Amino acid sequence: MVLLIIADDFTGALDTGVQFAARGIKTRVVVGADAALTHQNADVLVVDTETRHLPAAQAYAAVEGLVQRAKYAGFAYLYKKTDSALRGNVGAELAALLSASSSRQLAFLPAFPQMNRVTKNGVQYIDGVPVTESPFGVDPFEPVRHATVTDLLAEQTDLPAASFPALAADGSVPAEDGILVFDAATVDELRSTGRALLNNGGLRVLAGCAGFGAVLPELLGLGGADVTCPALDPRLLVICGSVNAITLAQLDKAEQAGFTRLRLTPHQKLMPDYWRSADGRMTLDHIEETLAAHPYNIIETNDEGGNEPTAAAADALGLTREAMRVRIASGVGQLVGALFASPAVGTLLLTGGDTLLQCMNSVGVHELEPICEMERGVVLARFGCGGTTRYVITKSGGFGQADLLTALAKRIAD
Repeated sequence: MVLLIIADDFTGALDTGVQFAARGIKTRVVVGADAALTHQNADVLVVDTETRHLPAAQAYAAVEGLVQRAKYAGFAYLYKKTDSALRGNVGAELAALLSASSSRQLAFLPAFPQMNRVTKNGVQYIDGVPVTESPFGVDPFEPVRHATVTDLLAEQTDLPAASFPALAADGSVPAEDGILVFDAATVDELRSTGRALLNNGGLRVLAGCAGFGAVLPELLGLGGADVTCPALDPRLLVICGSVNAITLAQLDKAEQAGFTRLRLTPHQKLMPDYWRSADGRMTLDHIEETLAAHPYNIIETNDEGGNEPTAAAADALGLTREAMRVRIASGVGQLVGALFASPAVGTLLLTGGDTLLQCMNSVGVHELEPICEMERGVVLARFGCGGTTRYVITKSGGFGQADLLTALAKRIAD
């Protein structure tokens, strides 16, 4: 295998892996830091370590162990995929990659200019504002506290880190040891910095998001025939476990366009095994009737007008915010597992990495094969289940324009 990509959540693993798969490069996405690294029948292997919500020390240990195993598995290149809004244990995981790889430098290109997420003078911007002033700065589970990338890294590692302008393709790489953070406001700047790194032997160990991942096939000389997205069931069911304001705007727009919208109650979200109870089974029957009667549907975990009712219910049960997050994702997974075989489901779109993971767990799936992007950051993947090939659309909660869901519905219906 040529390249190992290490991601910290499922949707992030897919949105980077698809940059290779869509170019005809055999790509597999698997879950778990202990996943097998050999006999995967792929040129690019993406491992979702599920470390975004772990304590920093645990995330470090998971990535360190994976990188040490990768050194013996024969990968030519290692790429630490980070969140383009800098969520998660970025400092700890980059430090683990640099230390375990025995490298002197780690080039880090956190920009995703294809999604208007850029790095200027070492500061990460989302749609023109510092990331701390964007919806990611007020995320209830993982707010981003620093827009200056080196400040964010310093919270979790003592390794030296410094910021640099984008490099010219024929430029030289700074001589400093440690984590080198490079600016990029355009894809061309990602490409030229990558070319300079390649010319100076600096592509073996890298870090960035799907933005830089999109130019890596060209830099590494990988690729075949571009992949065409297959025809899909024209019915669309959106399962949303994201609290991101970007996704909430998409749900509002879709509801205005005629999607049905079901908000799960705090009891349905927080009570273990609710969907296996008598009341849960009755609710499932009603949901299936709704899906059969309408072509476009949304099931979401957000309360109307804010999530205070669910937070209050969690407090009454003595749940921490982390326990609440896990319990909600697990409940949604059970719901999808119960509905999965119904023909009324149609094409399934899952938004949010926790939601995707639990939904796939519910049907016993731990590996996905990305195929293509339906829209930027919106990935179509396939997997085997019950002896047949099934498809699922995935996206991070922070991706996409307001009319994304209606545009996808139109696309799969055409």
